[in-house]
Amino acid sequence: MNNLGLFLAILGAALAAGLSGIGSARGVGLVGEAGAGLLSEDSSMFMKILVLEVLPGTQGLYGFLIAIFIFSKTGIISGTPVDMTWTQGLALLAGALPIAIVGYFSAIYQGRVAASGVSLIAKKPTELVKGMTIAAVVEFYAVLALLVSFFAVNNVNLG
Repeated sequence: MNNLGLFLAILGAALAAGLSGIGSARGVGLVGEAGAGLLSEDSSMFMKILVLEVLPGTQGLYGFLIAIFIFSKTGIISGTPVDMTWTQGLALLAGALPIAIVGYFSAIYQGRVAASGVSLIAKKPTELVKGMTIAAVVEFYAVLALLVSFFAVNNVNLG
């Protein structure tokens, strides 16, 4: 029972990085599949596709940042974990959930929108900015979740 708080904090970090990373992998994969089809027809479109493919990968980065923040806050990175209660660990776990959940789903949906952007530039190569813009709208919700997770984790008092 002494390490329950630390376990819950590590679980929160794992969920933040893991779920948002899985969502990003799925989203990037969706765009890659759509982009490969276009590249088989016109290899000059590679850079435009790459721009769209990178977008759903940001949620994984956001989850990773929250995980690192939790590890830093708990002393795991320095190798000297702080003693914490199970309620403090639970608070860190709860703070990680917004980016874990929203990161997972928004990355997948952003991948779907960005894959549609690939279809758009396949028909109208000059419309990359529109494809990026519609995909970036989904990103907004991931950024909000990142901020909520950051403030929630930051406000857990461990000392």
